[in-house]
Amino acid sequence: MGSDRDRYVDFLRAWAILLVVLGHWLITGLVRHPDGRITAPELLAAAPWTQWLTLGFQIMPLFFLAGGHAAGGSWVRARAGGGTSAGWVGQRAVRLLLPVAAYCCLVLSAVGVCSAAGVDPGTLALVGWAMAMQFWFLPVYLLLSALTPALHTLHRRWGLRVPLAMGVVGLGVGAALVGGGDGRYAGAVGTLGALNYLLVWGVVYQLGFCWRDGLLGGSGVGDGSGVEGVRGGSGVRGGRRVAGAMAVGGGAGFALLVGLGPFPVSLILVTGQDPSNTDPPSVAMLAWAVAQVGVCLLVAPGVRRLLEGAAVWRWVRGLGAASMTLYLWHMLPVLVVAAAFYLTGLAPQPEYGSPGWWGLRVPWLLVLGGVLGCVVAALRPLERGLAALGARVRPEAGLRGAAAWRMWGGIGVSVWALAYFAGHGFAYGGRFPLAAAVGLALGTGLVMFPRRRDGGGVAGVQGVLEEAA
Repeated sequence: MGSDRDRYVDFLRAWAILLVVLGHWLITGLVRHPDGRITAPELLAAAPWTQWLTLGFQIMPLFFLAGGHAAGGSWVRARAGGGTSAGWVGQRAVRLLLPVAAYCCLVLSAVGVCSAAGVDPGTLALVGWAMAMQFWFLPVYLLLSALTPALHTLHRRWGLRVPLAMGVVGLGVGAALVGGGDGRYAGAVGTLGALNYLLVWGVVYQLGFCWRDGLLGGSGVGDGSGVEGVRGGSGVRGGRRVAGAMAVGGGAGFALLVGLGPFPVSLILVTGQDPSNTDPPSVAMLAWAVAQVGVCLLVAPGVRRLLEGAAVWRWVRGLGAASMTLYLWHMLPVLVVAAAFYLTGLAPQPEYGSPGWWGLRVPWLLVLGGVLGCVVAALRPLERGLAALGARVRPEAGLRGAAAWRMWGGIGVSVWALAYFAGHGFAYGGRFPLAAAVGLALGTGLVMFPRRRDGGGVAGVQGVLEEAA
C-alpha cells in the first residue's frame, strides 16, 4: 500500500457501490399479470413521492470525486516515472474494458440464444435494458480517464479555476437545453447537451484533483507543488469553511432550481419528465453534486477515525475488491428471483406501491442480496482469469507512435459501443445489437494489443473502482 493512500477514498467507492445496488433493487418492482406476463412498472413515476429518495441514492458524484482523486495520484506517479499519456490511459482502459467486455459477452450470448429460441421480443428488450441500466457511467468515465493527462495539466496550471470554468460552460449548455424547445432537446441543441455528461461529471472529477492536492483545504495527500493556481483554503478550519460553503451553496442552488426553476426533484431519469436531471446531467444535478462533495469533505475526519478500526477497514476493502463485479452484475439476481418466484406465481402480489408492497421490500432486498453473494462467489474464477489476462495484455507505460494511435482508436470505438448499450440496452426492439457488439470487441482488442512487448508496464491489476489513491 502506498504511503499516500487515503482510506476515505476507498470508503467513498464502497459506500457508493452499496447505495447504487440497493437503490436499483429498491426501485425495481415486478408485477405478474393474469396472462403470465411480467412487467416492471416505473416506481418513480407511479409513486412520485419516491423521487425524493433519489436525493440520498444518487451517489454517482462520489464515484467521480474518488476517481479524480485516484487518477490524479496515479498519473502524477506515472509521469514522474517516464510514462506516456497513451501508456497510462491504455492501462486504465484495459482494467475497465476487460471485465465489461466479459460481462457483455456473457449477456449478449444469452440474448442470442433467447432470440434464436423465439423468446418474446418485448420480454427480451426489457431484460436487455435491465442488464444495461447501469452502463451510462462507463463511457463517461472512460472518456474522463482518457482526458486525464490533459485535464491534470489544466489543473496544475489553474487549479480550482478549471472546475469553475467547466461549471460555467455547463450552466450555459443547461440554459440552452431548457430553452431549446420541446421533447428530448431535439436537433443541434440535443447534440450540444451531450457535452454536459463530460462537463458536469468532469467538474466533480476535477474536484477530485483539487481535493488530493489540498486546494479544497484540509489534508489532501498531494503536496500541491505542481499546482500554480491559488489555493482554495488553508488548514483544517479553511477546509471546513470551503466544504461548508460547497454543501450549503450547492444545496441552496439545487433547492432554487427545483423550487423556482424548471427542474424536477428526481436525480434519476423518470420517463416523460422534461427537462431531466440526468439525461443529460442538468445544472440542478451539478448543484447537488457540489453539495454532496461538500458534505463528503465535512464528514471526512470522523469517517477516517472509524476507518482506523480493523473490522471496518476489512469490510471496506472487501466491498471495494468486488466493486466492479457488484456494479456490473447486480441486476442479474432480479432476473433470477423473477424466474423463481414471479414466473411461477409464488411471489405475493400486493397492490403496487401499497404499504403491503413496501413491507415486502425487506425480504426482497434480503433475497437479492443472498443471490448476489452467490453470483459474486461463482464469478471469482473469472475475476482471477481476467486479472491474469490484464497483466499480460496491458499496454506498456511508454506506449508511443502508431501503437498509441491504435489504442486511442480503440478508446473511441469502445466509448461509442458502451454509449449505445447505455442508451438502448442489450436487445433494443428485441434484436441482437450486432454493430455495438462488434464495436466493443474491436475497441477492446485495439486497446489490449497495441503495445511493444518489452515489459515496462505498471505492475499490478486492480479494478478501476478500487484503484489506490
